[in-house]
Amino acid sequence: MAADLQAKYTKLAQEYSKLRAQNQVLKKGVVDEQANSASLKDQVKQRDQSLRKVEQEMDSLSFRNQQLAKRVELLQEELATSEAKGKKGKNKGESPSQPNLHTQNVFDEDLQKKIQENERLHIQFYEAGEQHRRQETELKTRLEQVERDSEQHQAVVDGLTAKYMETIERVQGDKARLEVKTQTLERESKECRMRTEECQQQLKKCQSELNRQLIQSSSVIQEKVPFNDTKLSVYNSLNVPPHNRRHQLKARDVAGQALGLVQDLVAALLNFHSYTEQRVHIYPLDSSIEPISPLNQKFSQYLHENAAYVRPLEDGLLQLHQSITEDTVTMLETVGKLKNFADHFSTYTNFLQKILPYQLKSLEEECESPLCTAVLTAKNQELQSDMKRVTSVFGKLQNYINLLALPSVRQDAMPQSSSSAVFTQLAACLHSFHDGIKEMSKHYNQKASLEQELPTVTQKLRTTSDCLLGSLGSLTSVTGKIATFFSNNLDFFTSSTGYGPRGGTVALNPLQAESMLDNKKKAASYIHAIRKPRPQSVPYREALSNRRILTSSTESREGLTQQVHQSQEKIARLEQEKEHWLLEAQLGKVRLEKESQRIGELESQLSAALGGGPVAAHAAPPADDVSPGGEEDTDMEQKETRSTSLVGMLSTTPTVDHVGDEESREQMIKTHYMARVGELTTQLQISDSKAVHFHSECRALAKRLAIAEKSRETLTEEVKLATQNITRLQDELTTTKRSYEDQLSMMSDHLCIMNETLTKQREEIDTLKLGSKGNAKKNKGR
Repeated sequence: MAADLQAKYTKLAQEYSKLRAQNQVLKKGVVDEQANSASLKDQVKQRDQSLRKVEQEMDSLSFRNQQLAKRVELLQEELATSEAKGKKGKNKGESPSQPNLHTQNVFDEDLQKKIQENERLHIQFYEAGEQHRRQETELKTRLEQVERDSEQHQAVVDGLTAKYMETIERVQGDKARLEVKTQTLERESKECRMRTEECQQQLKKCQSELNRQLIQSSSVIQEKVPFNDTKLSVYNSLNVPPHNRRHQLKARDVAGQALGLVQDLVAALLNFHSYTEQRVHIYPLDSSIEPISPLNQKFSQYLHENAAYVRPLEDGLLQLHQSITEDTVTMLETVGKLKNFADHFSTYTNFLQKILPYQLKSLEEECESPLCTAVLTAKNQELQSDMKRVTSVFGKLQNYINLLALPSVRQDAMPQSSSSAVFTQLAACLHSFHDGIKEMSKHYNQKASLEQELPTVTQKLRTTSDCLLGSLGSLTSVTGKIATFFSNNLDFFTSSTGYGPRGGTVALNPLQAESMLDNKKKAASYIHAIRKPRPQSVPYREALSNRRILTSSTESREGLTQQVHQSQEKIARLEQEKEHWLLEAQLGKVRLEKESQRIGELESQLSAALGGGPVAAHAAPPADDVSPGGEEDTDMEQKETRSTSLVGMLSTTPTVDHVGDEESREQMIKTHYMARVGELTTQLQISDSKAVHFHSECRALAKRLAIAEKSRETLTEEVKLATQNITRLQDELTTTKRSYEDQLSMMSDHLCIMNETLTKQREEIDTLKLGSKGNAKKNKGR
């Protein structure tokens, strides 16, 4: 186990190293791609700058063109005015025409040059614009491609990073788990070593004890036993064989597993035969439209009776499983229910052999159908061979099962040496049965796929074919499970054949097994009877004295019981009277207080009405009457006793009638203490509930604290990501600010240059205007 763990750990370490190397390569690739994307972004920025320069040149050229156009308009206007003046001069005389012609030629040449220059600038402007648009589109496409590549690379990198992180976490978890497992295994190995040492010591003790017992037993056998019946097989066959309970439990378990598999096999066979019957009614002729052939009618009739042959297989194996109990002996000679299962299996095999010709003829009828292709015919022929093979395999299984069932009928029908060979051949036959069912399922699947391509196939046929294929699939699965189950338990089947008395080679027959079980039950009941504990007996004289005492004590007990009942009733009656008189005393006291208040009010009213002289005389007797009551009250108050303890304070006011009554005082003290104990119990329960509530709140707060810790970790990660985004955005902001500042500086320089060119052009225009005015004045002077 430790070697496997070490191998797994080394394998995980190798995988981790590989993943780490791949992660380094990917990191390097990501860094290269980021460098490429940065260089491409720089190129894009440079192209943008060159584009802005070209746009600025374009703006300057357009502005220059507008200026030249305005200048040409001015010159044309001046030319028109000069021509008009020239015509007037011609009318006056021909002498000034020559200077006008000269100036006209000069203006024409200048105008022609400006026009050519304007055309050339227009052409350059158009070419620059086209080149700018081409470069812009190319750069945009390259930028989009680079962004897409960058996003893809980033996604790949993120996925690989997440994958590698998960792999690393999983590997670390596996490593920790393996370390814990190695520690536990080391502890277990230490414990095992300690147990082995203890077992070795116990083994030495047992060996010494067994040697001592062997010597003692051998001496007893030599001295006491007249002969050894195990030496002769004739005598040994009469001995009761040992009962192997473990073997019986294993046999019942194996029988239960076999019953479950046979139940699945029965369900699959029922479905297969039922769906085959439905298919016969549907294809090649639909019985709902036209009558099917007599062959298929007979075949359908036989298939309709399949449950009568298939169901008994499950019932027979169920009876076999129920006959195997913990108290029985399970072997081929004692399992009588195996013969019933073999008979049912033989009946079903005969049923399969009976319907086999109809199956083959039905497939031939399908091949004779006009829509049946050559490939479909070949598949039908393969299915015919598969059905023959499966039926022959069922025949072999029938023979082997009948051979295994023979010893339970006749003991000398099959020797024990041949039973293991029969089990081995049965296992091989089950594997061939699984292979035949698998081949039939494969060929039927191909046939169904070919039939679905036919133009006349109906939905009913497709559904039936799918159900039939499902039943074949379940049949294939069940046969494979049965073959695997039988192969796995082959050692148990072959080892359980020889079962008999100790030291004997003769097998156990059913009569010996039955007698052995009866003897076992009798021995168990006898051991149970002798182990039953006997009741303890009492001497006779002691029993008589105890009876006398019991009778006298019974009589005295009955009298005492009556006295106790009478005293209890009297005590209850006195308690009720006591409570009644206590209530009456409280009511009398309240009435006395009210009467004294009323009398005091009346005296005050009477004194107020009469002036106080006679009233005092008349009021004196009531005062005298009241004063004894007051003195009694003060006496009662003085007689009131107070008892304090750790439980609380008890105030007792004894009455005149019950002064010195110790029983009432003890009862009041008892009731007070019981009430105090009840209060303390309620307070304890309240405190316990509060403690439980606080404990639950503390657990909830601990959970909330853990959740808060997790949320804090996630928020810290988000804050880190946010800070990274902020730094990235700040970098982008600085780059954009720098680029905008560069553009502004370039625009300001361009504006300065344009202003200078504009001032120069204005000066040239002014000089030309002045020159034209001077020429006009000269022409006029001439």
